Amino acid sequence: MSKVKSRTVFVPPKREGSELDERINDAGLRPTPQRRNVYGVLLSKRDHPTAEDVFLRSRKAMPEISMATVYNCLDALVKCSLVKQVKTDQAATRYCPNMSEHAHFHCEECGGIYDIEGSAKPRQTGLKMPRGFKIKQFEMSLRGVCRECSEQ
Repeated sequence: MSKVKSRTVFVPPKREGSELDERINDAGLRPTPQRRNVYGVLLSKRDHPTAEDVFLRSRKAMPEISMATVYNCLDALVKCSLVKQVKTDQAATRYCPNMSEHAHFHCEECGGIYDIEGSAKPRQTGLKMPRGFKIKQFEMSLRGVCRECSEQ
């Protein structure tokens, strides 16, 4: 008789009646344990991790997950509008589960990325778009030194 190994899968906190499953389904995808695990990792520590960080954290609950699977899950979560990609210059893409309106602050000393709450809409920043231009995506990114680094 063979024994079946049990595995621990990190399941993210429930979001209003399986909103995660609904969003994934609405995007034409299946809500797999791997997608739930990756999303749970992003929700558990909101430090804007890279794909490699997500991979290393995901392996704690799901040791057999591969880097390719993590990339595929992140891509699916971005397409479902559950996660935003945060790109900073030449550095690796980071991932943010905060889908509310906000900007990102990148510390030039420690490399940390922080959410800055508030409106990140073009009209509210005073930007004047030329006639006929239509914005499809607007991201606000700030650079400087965070509190911890400036106190050192």
